Amino acid sequence: MPIDPFQATSAPPVRAAAVWDDRDVRLYHLALGAGVPETDPGELRYVHEGHERGLRVLPTFGVVAGGTGGVGFQVFDAPGVDIDLAAVLHGGQEITVHRPLPAAARATTLTRIPAVYDKGSAAVVVQESVLLGEDGEPLLTQRNQVFVRGEGGFGGDRGPSDRLPAPDRDPDLVLEIPTLRQQALLYRLTGDWNPLHADPATARRAGFDRPVLHGLCTFGMAVKAVTDDLLGGDATRVAQCRTRFAGVFFPGETLRLRVWDTPDGYRLTATAADRDDAPVLTDARVTAH
Repeated sequence: MPIDPFQATSAPPVRAAAVWDDRDVRLYHLALGAGVPETDPGELRYVHEGHERGLRVLPTFGVVAGGTGGVGFQVFDAPGVDIDLAAVLHGGQEITVHRPLPAAARATTLTRIPAVYDKGSAAVVVQESVLLGEDGEPLLTQRNQVFVRGEGGFGGDRGPSDRLPAPDRDPDLVLEIPTLRQQALLYRLTGDWNPLHADPATARRAGFDRPVLHGLCTFGMAVKAVTDDLLGGDATRVAQCRTRFAGVFFPGETLRLRVWDTPDGYRLTATAADRDDAPVLTDARVTAH
């Protein structure tokens, strides 16, 4: 069997270095589309190290800190996991913030596979990575859900149902966020080198007309929008954020974000406005301090 759930989940955590500086932070924010308009103080706090209140760091930077790419490529090297990259989809992402991320650090990641779920026609490999600060204490914990087509049916646990449907009412906020045609090429520089996001031939083999934007880029854009419009631009207020990746988004399209203010946080969905509101992000939520 390409996936041995027992071997995968019983393997010890893998420790790795994660080093970044303010240049990496600024590049990440630029790859999300920050800096427009270029004279807006609210945008400069993400991209200019000389901002009067210091460079702000979105918590979603933690998924690429140290050039890790964010999709959990360690999964493919984990004991008990032998899978074809072409069969893999990034199903979901969750981030829990323990402390605000610094603009520069020599940190450490501890990564493990706590669960492998059997969805019948597919398996879901859950990867958990804890980012430790220079003092050895956690900065944030992230969980990736890696959906592997054709690897289910091994008789395992289906896993919990963690859907977060949008409220049955009009959203409290609707935002339309334009993207650049070259945005995926920018976002690749944060560490995710999957050719699906840059090479037209690879995209065609995967069934797409052209390269697609990284799901973590659209997620970062959504968290930034909530931070700017509902949290006063204070990234340190984000306590947790999560999403399910429901569909593809192409660079150059407009991301339509719908947000509901609920007792358990800001629920949100994102769609491709240019393609009749095709789903992009669902079951998403941002909770704040």
